[in-house]
Amino acid sequence: MPDLAKKPVGALVIGGDYQGLGIVRSLGRHNVPVCVIDDEVSIARFSRYATRSVAVPSLREQKQAADTILDLGHRLDLKGWVIYPTRDETVAALSRYRPALAEFFRVPTPDWETVKWVWDKRNTYRLANELGLATPATWYARSPEDLPDITADPPFAVKPAIKEHFIYATKAKAWRADSHAELRERFGRAAAQVGPEEVMIQELIPGDGRQQFAYCAFFKEGRAIGSMVVRRRRQHPPEFGRASTYVETIDLPLLETLSERFLRAINYYGLVELEYKLDPRDGRYKLLDVNARTWGYHSLGSGAGVDFPYLLFADQLGETLEPCRGRAGVNWVRLITDAPAAALEILRGRQDLWAYLRSLQRAGVESVFSPEDPLPAMVELGLIPYLSVRRGF
Repeated sequence: MPDLAKKPVGALVIGGDYQGLGIVRSLGRHNVPVCVIDDEVSIARFSRYATRSVAVPSLREQKQAADTILDLGHRLDLKGWVIYPTRDETVAALSRYRPALAEFFRVPTPDWETVKWVWDKRNTYRLANELGLATPATWYARSPEDLPDITADPPFAVKPAIKEHFIYATKAKAWRADSHAELRERFGRAAAQVGPEEVMIQELIPGDGRQQFAYCAFFKEGRAIGSMVVRRRRQHPPEFGRASTYVETIDLPLLETLSERFLRAINYYGLVELEYKLDPRDGRYKLLDVNARTWGYHSLGSGAGVDFPYLLFADQLGETLEPCRGRAGVNWVRLITDAPAAALEILRGRQDLWAYLRSLQRAGVESVFSPEDPLPAMVELGLIPYLSVRRGF
């Protein structure tokens, strides 16, 4: 690593949506220079805390993404800067091409020997089961002819082993199948999109987003330096939520124990979120997903006393950190998706209007709006049609 005494070390944030915006604000409030790069329309570039923003070609292909990042680093003289990915395919690119990137940047993303356990859910579930973590019952069919072997009762969730391939193709996280006939049809459609080897068939655990929980941490050397546990109160879409829309911090030591067992097993370093769903049939928290990066609502951490992006940055610069845990009872909302989803639930009679409005009063952190940095929220409102088409919101 070069002598950086003459020039402040900054951060390169890859992805400028609301998640990237949260990183920009976290670091900018500590006077860290931040450059945002994105292959989509970015709201983070409009933040008062963004030092620079660069539009780049597609970042979905891993080798191309790594080359783009390295080329940009040389052109903008970003040597020694800390890289923050916001999407899974970027995590994979940084991990697979880490040796070349780490010669120029600080790359907190672990190497592939660690990331492979969370990139592919087949690996995730196998290891989780070996470690004694519960997971939903899951089947892997190589062809439609294998489906009759699944004798469990519906409903099922048809979902991908590698989620980014499926989400970009379908704008969905999973498809529901309420019968074996529907399962056959959904499997065929999914296999046509990503190949049958990447299709998983999973039992659908009863309950909506309120049964989903997560453990979030900055993890280093087998322990959490900063952590919080949350409950997902609402999500969008309501059934298979691609993203949380209303989240609350809680105390749940069991999830800390389970999650840290998994992270120690893969020698994990960095920011991470482990998602669970509480199964009311047996009372067990079942691991759904692991995200080896910041997560959508990471800015909730700052409101609860854990500034996740800055913890990582400070550690990368060799600062001494004191362990911290997020306090319970702090709420985060992404109003641009929460309000439409809630309106639909209210019309269906599954959500009370006044209870919803009271929940908004309790929300201490909004995903984009900030009185000290209002422009990104104004820009995002104008981008609603674009976001609907590009990402299905």
